[in-house]
Amino acid sequence: MCYPVLKRAMDIVGALCGLLATALLYLPIAIAIKLDSAGPVLFTQERMGKDLRTFRIHKFRTMRVDAAAFGAKPDADDDRVTRVGRFLRRTSLDELPQFWDVLLGEMSLVGPRPEQLAFIEKYDTWQLRRFAVKPGLTGWWQVNGRPQPMYEHVEYDIYYVEHCSLRLDLIILLRTAYAVISGAGAI
Repeated sequence: MCYPVLKRAMDIVGALCGLLATALLYLPIAIAIKLDSAGPVLFTQERMGKDLRTFRIHKFRTMRVDAAAFGAKPDADDDRVTRVGRFLRRTSLDELPQFWDVLLGEMSLVGPRPEQLAFIEKYDTWQLRRFAVKPGLTGWWQVNGRPQPMYEHVEYDIYYVEHCSLRLDLIILLRTAYAVISGAGAI
């Protein structure tokens, strides 16, 4: 009973700190996106969250508008990804607007990645257990299973669901911070 309350408090404090720490980056990123390609600054898409409830995820747009409509996430080398988009993905800056999703309670700092709706129909029943918790900005899969596609690594998400705790959340957050700061890979 205490864990959900502490986790939500950690999410609120972490999202507020994340928003404040990165606030000065939003305008330059928005300008760079607009100068690099036509279309909106933000990319929004319906994703599956806790208890199989859909919500809209927010990211900085990294693909050309015509390509982003298809919903599939291309490789960083894909020519549909803009020049600015490659940089944003490599540095994980495209994920910054998701701090708002955490603050609003749609996501958590730590949890399974929010799944694209098109992949849900391919899930077996046991894989749906990943939706027992809120999706996260980072998670067990991101710090252990990259670079394979997220839909191929549901077992990492199930592990998190079965073992979630403040201790595991802190380990994942520290490993994520190290990966982002060291440049070991986008999370």
